[in-house]
Amino acid sequence: MTWQLDVDAQRCIGSGVCAGMAPDFFVLGDEDRARPLAGRLEPDEVVLDAADSCPAAAITVTEGGREIGPRP
Repeated sequence: MTWQLDVDAQRCIGSGVCAGMAPDFFVLGDEDRARPLAGRLEPDEVVLDAADSCPAAAITVTEGGREIGPRP
């Protein structure tokens, strides 16, 4: 099963934590906001770690329509 990766541009503060932790999955865009490099991806724990570490809680990871990240 693949994961869906989303970054809420309204919530993102451009800290760069996600891009620093998971550069294969996130990049800071022109407006100093993070964006995923791909919307769908194979499961990778580093993506969940990045979602957990986002200071603005702007990253959502879903699997089969169920939110799995950030973890509580």
